Amino acid sequence: MENSKNHLPIPYMTIAILIVLVGMFIVETALGGSTNATVLLKLGAMNNLVVASHDQFWRLFTAQFLHIGWLHLASNAVMIYYLGQYLEPLIGSWRFLGIYLLSGIGGNLFSFALGNDYSLAAGASTALFGLLGAVIALYVRNREIPFIEQLGKMSIALAVINLGLDLFIKDIDILGHIGGLISGFFLCILIGNKNLRKYHTKLRIISLVILILYTVWSLRTGMVITK
Repeated sequence: MENSKNHLPIPYMTIAILIVLVGMFIVETALGGSTNATVLLKLGAMNNLVVASHDQFWRLFTAQFLHIGWLHLASNAVMIYYLGQYLEPLIGSWRFLGIYLLSGIGGNLFSFALGNDYSLAAGASTALFGLLGAVIALYVRNREIPFIEQLGKMSIALAVINLGLDLFIKDIDILGHIGGLISGFFLCILIGNKNLRKYHTKLRIISLVILILYTVWSLRTGMVITK
């Protein structure tokens, strides 16, 4: 993998995403702190009750740009860059951005549907898991390529290990991670890539249908608030 890494172009979109994340963290800090619940809510963190009762569905998008504490930001940023430096050149910058952003929404949708209606959630990990899902989708279709095989197996291991750790760490939104992983997998099948083998058109259509049904189900389920 190291030899391939030396020939990869600069992942400009990945770097742009990281700049935005750091910028938003600076804004959080300036407004009162990244662990301040009022600040997080004001800037667009996820809260199922607020989303459902006030129709603030934009939080499904904005929550992925906020982080709770600098360690939260740093851990996500390192992994986003690590995956981005490989994935962005493989699928193209705009496809990468699309998968990243839509996976962030997809992860928050799953948390909206089945998560705690009163908790506060934020972070790019939903989108990060979407990148893992995208790499896994590439691996399934292109496993005969040694570099893709190595990258795919690494991504599967990272996903499994992190989801396993989520079960034992307090205040981790494992549902958001699972939703992001699933979303990224099907989005990559649907959107395709630059130079690698793509999925058959029928599978891409099936992926689109799955994503639509998933979105509708998540929204309908999430609108029911549990007491």
